[in-house]
Formats: sequence, structure tokens, C-alpha cells
Amino acid sequence: MSVAHVPVLLEEVANNLVSGKDKLFIDATVGGGGHSSYLLEKYPSLNLIGLDMDEDALTTAGGRLRGFEGRVTLVRGNFRDLRELLGGMNVLSFDGILFDLGFSTFQMGGGRGFSFNDDTFLDMRMDDRQPLTAYDVVNSYSFEALQKVITEYGEEYRAARIAKAITEERRKRPISTAKELSTIVLKAKRKTGRVHPATKTFQAIRIEVNGELDNVRSGLADAIDMVRPTGRIGVISFHSLEDRIVKEMFRMSPVLSIITKKPIRPGRPEILMNPRARSAKFRVAEKK
Repeated sequence: MSVAHVPVLLEEVANNLVSGKDKLFIDATVGGGGHSSYLLEKYPSLNLIGLDMDEDALTTAGGRLRGFEGRVTLVRGNFRDLRELLGGMNVLSFDGILFDLGFSTFQMGGGRGFSFNDDTFLDMRMDDRQPLTAYDVVNSYSFEALQKVITEYGEEYRAARIAKAITEERRKRPISTAKELSTIVLKAKRKTGRVHPATKTFQAIRIEVNGELDNVRSGLADAIDMVRPTGRIGVISFHSLEDRIVKEMFRMSPVLSIITKKPIRPGRPEILMNPRARSAKFRVAEKK
């Protein structure tokens, strides 16, 4: 796949999350390998384990990290199973970990229903081994269930109107592609703007399909427990639901010191180069 993957807050991650003394770092969402390759180059003594549930991501990362043989191990798996995945490698602790909760550029361009204009099967799975798809959510959830998903996970105030439009349209025929779904939402909202009208609905369905919020809670809990004293945990989130979970878990943990009293945000030059970075928030905590 030839779509470029652009890592967000690259320098900020390197300067706030890793030190030259660290020996083992976990990239819990290795994606295209952007953060990992930069960290491995900057810190020659660092070894890294990269996790991702997306097979395409691991293929891309493997190519990008080819020059670091002996220092990198890539593992397919969901970071919600962090303890189990690392335990299977006899890894019980580590010096630092990064969770980049955004979905990758190559997922957007991969024809899996993440993009509003995808005219292929409405999938939205980051791990194609799991059974639930966006097609299932859109075509089989009740009106009430759809409304709840779109309200809670999309924070969309027109959730009822959108859920009604979806249920009415699917009575005629199944909604099979992302393009069909985005057209339905566009008509239901009757509004255009700088941000695509279907953004919140797509976010909500993607979160439901992939169990994203529960994954964050589980993976972060394991990370807090497994990171070594003085080791750091960093999380890049892209919407308020994720950021709220991270902020609260950091605040409530008796074993963490919060490094970033306010989240680190991308500067204007980065946003101009990579508009998808505009909503990123980076929080860091250190094990006492």
C-alpha cells in the first residue's frame, strides 16, 4: 500500500517520553512505524516492541523498520491484551510506552469504510479477525441502539434524526458502503461546513465496531502496572472521549506523577503540513 503515514507530534514524543537510559520501549500502536523509526534512530541503545491489531499496519511498519533488525520485534495484537501479549514474550516490564489512538492514513485509504467516499464494503474493522463490522451495526442495530451509539460515541446532537434516516433507508435495501452511509447522514443533517457532516457518526460507529474506549481503559491499566519506576506512559488522543479517559486514569492513579499538566498540542506548522494532527492531544505521566 503506497499511502504515506505521517506520525503526529514526533519531536514531542521523543523529547517527553524517552530518555537515553531507556532500554525497552513499547509502541502499542505501531501503525506505519513512524514514531518507532524516529525513536530507534535517535536512541541507538533502545530496543522496541511494536504492537498493532491491523495486519496492513504491521506490513507497513516492517518495511519502514527494516534497518533496525535485532532491535525491533513486531507483534500482531490489540493493546487491550498488553499484559498477555508481552507475557507471551517473557516481558514483564518496560521503560516506556506510547499509545497513538488515531487511525492511520493507510487505513483511511485502505477501502475498508473508514473514508466517507469508500465505495467498497462497509467494514471499519481495524482487526479483520473480529466478527462485528460497521455493516452489522448500521443494518442490524435497532433505532434505539443506533441513536445511543451515535449520541454517546459521536457526541452528535442530531443522533435521533440520523438513526431514523439510517433505519428508513435500510428498509429499502442494505446500506453496504461508506459512501452510501455518508450520503444518508449528509441528507439527514442538511448541513455542510469545514468538517464533513458525517464525521461524528463515522467516529461513533468506528468506536462501536472496534471497542475503542474499553481497549483504552484495559491497555492503559496494564501499562500503568507494568511500566518500571521512572518510566513514562504517553497517550496521543484525537477526541474528547479518549482524552477524558486518559486524563482521569492518570489523575486517579496513586503510582503516577503527571508530567503534562495540560496536554501538548501540535503547532501551526505541523497542522499546516498534516491537517489530521489538529485535534491531537498528548498526555504524559511517569511512574513514581
